[in-house]
Amino acid sequence: MRKPITLDDLRRFAVVRSLFPPTTLKRALDRLGFVQADPIRAPARAQDLILRHRVKDYRAGDLERSFTKLGLEEDFLVVYGFVTKSLQKLMHPRSDAGVPAEGSQPWSAATKKKAQLLLEFVRERGAAHPREVDDHFAHGTVTNYWGGSSNATTHLLAAMHYRGMLRVARREAGIRIYAIHQHGLEPADSAERHARMDALVDAAVGIYAPLPGACLTDLVRRLRYAAPQWRGELKSALQRAKQRLSHASVDGVDWYWPADEYVARRAAPDTVRLLTPFDPVVWDRDRFELLWGWVYRFEAYTPAAKRKLGYYALPLLWRDRVIGWANVSVKNGELEAELGYVEGQPPRERAFRRELEAELDRMRVFLGLD
Repeated sequence: MRKPITLDDLRRFAVVRSLFPPTTLKRALDRLGFVQADPIRAPARAQDLILRHRVKDYRAGDLERSFTKLGLEEDFLVVYGFVTKSLQKLMHPRSDAGVPAEGSQPWSAATKKKAQLLLEFVRERGAAHPREVDDHFAHGTVTNYWGGSSNATTHLLAAMHYRGMLRVARREAGIRIYAIHQHGLEPADSAERHARMDALVDAAVGIYAPLPGACLTDLVRRLRYAAPQWRGELKSALQRAKQRLSHASVDGVDWYWPADEYVARRAAPDTVRLLTPFDPVVWDRDRFELLWGWVYRFEAYTPAAKRKLGYYALPLLWRDRVIGWANVSVKNGELEAELGYVEGQPPRERAFRRELEAELDRMRVFLGLD
């Protein structure tokens, strides 16, 4: 008879299944299916900080440098990021969907006309930089989601990208270069639509599992970004997922993970890892609190005087425990790390000190400071 699953088992499972042995960039991306993107560099972008733990000899910027060779797309899943083509096919077409931050209102006739003209412009050139498009059309500015001013051309390009009319062909200095894109057909019937929804749920769960029930519910709701055209069916997709996924009740909380995986009881390695706040291991803040017993908050947009951990505090994982955080920066070509610990001080083990220095050395190599 198998022993009951404990919270310790789930904690180890969460760490070991996500932080798999480093492999090639292509294989890591195929295994993950999706990697969240974020523009803040502290000390590198989120996508690079995620991949450095999962790709052998990874260097900051490798994803962007290899993007055109990897068969990837940029798109929304539960947030914005880099997604495999096979996963993106499940989400589209979403031709009449509004950009998530703008609501679901249909485009006006004037906006549709602008989009068509812009589409023809990009088609003629093969690929276009937003500045080139703006120089041609001079659309002006609009109020963005955050209440500030955004270039109207960039705004419309992003909306056309979300609707599937355009794709990101590559980036230049971080700026999206757009090309024409055309997706496949809609599902032929409700059975195919349900199959696509179930596959999207399974893909998301595969990235972020194991998940407590409330977090699974939130994750499935977030798939309205991936498939807004089917948002009315997310509730039934959640019900099917709860029947399909492996699950167990631990300390009164129902947990879920992929049906073909078992909660292995092997220990996490003696390794220190500095994780981006967007790493799948720590991404869900409610799960974080359940697994590690303390509250982590991302404070980049918190006024400096109110921050408790720091601008871009990287959760510090030791074995299977997140025991603190680090604010890492590069000054005068040297890596600087300001460390904090939940217990107020670091573990006294010699192994921890050795592995912390090894992780800082890996960070130097990753950033090209070696």
